[in-house]
Parts: sequence; structure tokens; C-alpha cells
Amino acid sequence: MSEATRWVKTHCARMDHGGCSLLVGVKENRIVQVKGDPEGFLNKGYTCHKGRVSADRLTHPDRLKYPLKRAGGRGEGKWQRITWDQALDETAEALLRIKDQYGARAVGFGVGMPKGLEHFVQIRLANIFGSPNVIASQDVCHAPREITGVHTCGFYPVADLHNPTNLMLVWASNLTSSNEEGQINSLALQQLKNGAKLIVVDPRRTLLAEKADLWLQLRPGTSAALALAMLHVIIQESLYDAQFVENYTYGFEDLAEHVKHSSPEAAADITWVPADLIRRAARMYAAAKPAALQWGNAIERDINTFDVSRSLICLMALCGYLETAGGNINAHDPRIMGLGEFVRADLIPNKRKEMISAYHKVIPRLMTIAPAYFRKAVLEGIPYPVRGYFGICSNPLVTWADSRLTYRAFTDLEFVAVADLFMTPTVCMADLVFPVAHQFEMNDIGHYGIGHGMILARPKVVDPPGECWPDMKVMNELGKRISPPEYWPDDHEQFLADVLKPSALTYAEFVAAGYLKGPERFKLYEEKGFRTPTGKVELKLSTADKFKLKPLPEFPGLPEEEDPAYPLLMISAKSKNYLHSSYRWLQRLRDKEPRPLVEIHPETAAAHGISDGDQVAIATRFGEICQWAKLTDAVHPSVINAAIGWWFPEGDPQTQYEWRKSNLNMLTSVEKLGREFATPNLKNLPCRIRKK
Repeated sequence: MSEATRWVKTHCARMDHGGCSLLVGVKENRIVQVKGDPEGFLNKGYTCHKGRVSADRLTHPDRLKYPLKRAGGRGEGKWQRITWDQALDETAEALLRIKDQYGARAVGFGVGMPKGLEHFVQIRLANIFGSPNVIASQDVCHAPREITGVHTCGFYPVADLHNPTNLMLVWASNLTSSNEEGQINSLALQQLKNGAKLIVVDPRRTLLAEKADLWLQLRPGTSAALALAMLHVIIQESLYDAQFVENYTYGFEDLAEHVKHSSPEAAADITWVPADLIRRAARMYAAAKPAALQWGNAIERDINTFDVSRSLICLMALCGYLETAGGNINAHDPRIMGLGEFVRADLIPNKRKEMISAYHKVIPRLMTIAPAYFRKAVLEGIPYPVRGYFGICSNPLVTWADSRLTYRAFTDLEFVAVADLFMTPTVCMADLVFPVAHQFEMNDIGHYGIGHGMILARPKVVDPPGECWPDMKVMNELGKRISPPEYWPDDHEQFLADVLKPSALTYAEFVAAGYLKGPERFKLYEEKGFRTPTGKVELKLSTADKFKLKPLPEFPGLPEEEDPAYPLLMISAKSKNYLHSSYRWLQRLRDKEPRPLVEIHPETAAAHGISDGDQVAIATRFGEICQWAKLTDAVHPSVINAAIGWWFPEGDPQTQYEWRKSNLNMLTSVEKLGREFATPNLKNLPCRIRKK
């Protein structure tokens, strides 16, 4: 008699930041169905196609199932099977050898976007080992908004979509395709059903733009100019919250003088948005009382991200929408262990001075290393040599700007070890490979450290196959070999208990609760002010001279200069079917999007002799790739929208699965970097196209 289906509550993960509560049907250690949980805190029963087919990840025939050691030249795709002890011992031996010769800082510890506790266990591993260098994607993801917020108002301003709002200003955020660190599509749609107005700022006509009361189709790379023009209107027409501005902001007069010349008429020529629409948007936002500004990762993809983030926080502040229900809030954590304690920051007190980034004088509080500076250390020894790399949950060969440079760096490193679920272009470059368990195969905690004031339970649903370990276990066992064992628990699941200890809950009790949310505390500034040097929202930064930052937000110009040889502008957008470079091996997702599509306006396509479905060569001054044409008027005739994250799992492992063919980062460069975060221009790039 076969086993009856057992239903387990958990949360989606590793398809994006996760957050949708799921009901997972299990039969004989196999997942038979995934559906949305109607009681889900964030999703109320909603889940996307990715979430519903997410169990396919676990049973793919090409999944890595045991440790591997390189048997040929680096990148040749030749491997031999080894034991876990051999893999861990040889990795430890290599990392300790590099530490003895060059110092602990010569080892970089790589992570992708935070997917669970693994991100912070990796930081802990680096700290205890003694390396200040954790290489992450924060330069182009989350940090510009979060850290600019900390410098400007003392916290990361999160759009409050849980409480009623009268207007959502959705700026470079596409919630119908991707989850912005806990902002689920269903929350935004519910606000619209409840009567909230909607303004969308996006170069593409997204599904939300189609629902909007006002869509501002701006020229890519001009967000700061648009935001400054809106500030101009709000100040010139006295639409701001005068009481809040007088009592709780610093530098208002300077900002007002600064934006006098940023009129909508001046901005219209720069942004392609008509002046009357800019005025209307500014008036609607200021009058909403309150409005939530939902800002997306796209504003962090070019060198002007600091100015954009600053100008948008100034908008929130002038209208009095900071720390206001239905506005942009300081999301307080529940009673859980703080990040500093978890990652053992106390064991590396000189980290700020020793980091690679310290030499380049990035903005204070950015505690991970931008990939541009990591590769400079590897290839040029600046500011000191880096010779080893241990990476998890990431695919740098495809996802970092300038993939050719990444290939050179990984070729040059003395030692590379990687933990992953599947053979990827980056895994191909490793000396040792660790096979990992995936979301449904381990106990984990979601949303820790992301700044949205909640953590989510992700209990184990089925056992992993073969010799796959949770990545937390990999790092815990490696940590015992490369650092004092007393800093590492006997069982990696102790990390779960440590996070929850201040709440007095066991992991089982947390799973039963489903999630923990911090307290809602609105207008705390009335009692304590803001956590800035002046105690106020710093429209003008009081620390500008000290940290060599701009005191006021500016529009410094287009991220890349106009070039008649490259008359179009290339942007990119996250796919609703994949996560960055992941999951193109899953057939039910690949069926939805079988090849990389570049969106081209029909007028532009006709001018280039391109028809729908044609192969198209896309070129910037840095390189050329091939994608397939999708004709749509959702983009401006002067803009194309290229697909990101593409490589071909069905391709040749000896060429790292054709990562050069359609990979957008063959078209990007680190030639120009934002001073504050070392952000390169990942989009908003001059380009040209031709039929292939």
C-alpha cells in the first residue's frame, strides 16, 4: 500500500529572495505538488510558476551528487569523484597554504544574493579564518539603497505594503516578475484593489505599468534627473510637509537652492518624460498622504546609483512619508540574534581597514568587496595579492560585469573551490566542487539580514540525494579544518537555534509559527530623532567632507557618453522564469523561455531588417553577443531590452557551456565605476544591433 500524501508548510526560496508561503505535498520522500498557502503572510495563497515547479530542481538527472576534483586543465570539464573528507581536507590544505604564504586576506570568500543563512555562515567563515574579503553582488544589489538610507536617514526605507497606502510610486521595480526582498506581487495588487493609485517609473511597459494611473517611460540612466525634477516641483509649489521638514530634516534650504534649475522642462529633454507628466507625478505623490515608494534593484545597475538613491530618499522625506504607516518604514527585526554576533565580527576588529575596498575608499558600511576590486587584486595585486577563492550560491563567470575579466581572474587564481547544485560555467573553473542540498532538503531560515523586519521558516521537506550536504554544513565542517574548531558547533543546525535564541523559540516552534515579524514602530523619530550625526534626515549630508561624498544628490550625466556608432540604449530586466543565471536546465522553465530574447521596438527592427524570431547581434564598444528578436512596443524605439544570465547547460562543458555566446556581461565593463559602491554600468549602455 503506497504512502498517503503528506503536506508540509514552508516558504519558497532560491527562486528569488523567497517569501511565498507554500504547501508542499510529499509522498515516499518525493515532492508531488507545490501550491500557495492561503494563510501565507506575504502571498495569501499566491505563487508564481517558478514556485510551483520548484521541486524539479531536486530530481534533475544532471544534478551534482558527490564531491569532485579537477582531473584536467582548469575549465576543461574533466573530473574525478572523491570523498567528502578528501574534498574538505584538500580545500583546507590549499587555503591554509595560501594563508601561510600571503596572509588570510589573500583568500576571497564568494557569495551571491542572500538566499538563506548560508550567506551569513560564509561571512562567519571568512571572519574566523581571518579574511576581511567577502566578495558579493552588493555593489549592484540592495547595498546602494540600504547603505545610502543609513547615511541619509539612519535606516533602510522599505515600502510598507502591509498597511493601507493611498499611492504606490513604483520606481524601477517589476514585482510581477521578481520579488524585491519580500515585496510580493500579491501585496501590491491588493493595495490596488483597495483603491491605491499607482505611478510606475520604468523604461519598459511592464504589467504594473499597464495598470498604472501614470506611467513615466523615462530614458534609461536618467532616474536622478527625474527625481530632482520632482523635488523641484514639490519645493517650488510648497507641496512638502512643512512641519516635518522644519523639525526633522537637515539642509532643506541647500537642497531647495540646489534643485532650482532642475525644472520639469529641463528634465524633459534629459529623461524623455514630458514636463506635464513630471509635474503631475510630483503632485500626486506629495498629495497622497501617505504614499509608498517601492524602489527596485534596477536603480543599482549603473555608476550613478548613489545619486538616485539619495534623491529618492529626499522625496520620501520632503513629503513626510518616512517611518509612516503606508509610506517607507524602518522595518525592525523580531527578537533574534544580531548579524554582528552571528558572523563573529568581534574576531576581525581591523576588517574595515584591511578590506580590499578600504584601499579604494568606498562608502563606509559597505562590508563586502565589489567584484571589480576583487579581480584587480587577483590580476594586479592591488592593493595586495589574492590567490584563493571559496564560493557558494553564485555564478560569477556569467553574473559579474565583464565576463572576460572574470575568466582571466579565475584562470589566474592558485586555488578555487565552489559549492553548488549543478555544473555551471563557474563550477567548471573550480579545482574542487562540493554538491549541495537545496531548499526543500534542509532546515533553513529565510530573510535573515535582508532588512525587511521578518524571518521565515523553511523546514526540511525531503532528504537530499546522494552525498549532497546543506551548504551550511559544508562551511561548518570546512571551518573546523581552517580555523579554531571551538568556533564551530558539532551540528550545523545549531546556527538555526542561535538565530532564534533571543526569541525563546526552538526551531520546531518557529516552524509551527511560520514566521516572526518585528514590531511596527511608526514615527519613532518624534521621541529619538533619526540615527544620523545631526539626528535628522540629512537632505544635505553632514559627513560629505569626512567621507568625500556628494553633499547633495545630483544628475552627473548619462552613465555612458552618447556615441553615434552605438545609437541605441541597452537595458536588461530579470526574467520571471529564472533567477539571474540559474535554472535554465529545468525543462518546465526552459519551455516557457527556451532562448535569450532581446526586446526590440517594431520600428527599430524594421529599420534594421529584423523580423520576430531572428538571430540578432548586439554590440557595445566592449563586445558582441547573439540573442533572438522579440518585437514589442513595450520598449521605446531607441531602447532594446536584452536578456540576462544566459548560458547553455546543454552545451559543451569543455567550453564552460557556451557562456560567451549570449551572456549580457560580455557587453559590460568595469572601466567606469561609481565611487561610492564600485558599481559598474550593467545596463543603460549605448549599443547597436544587426540581423545575424
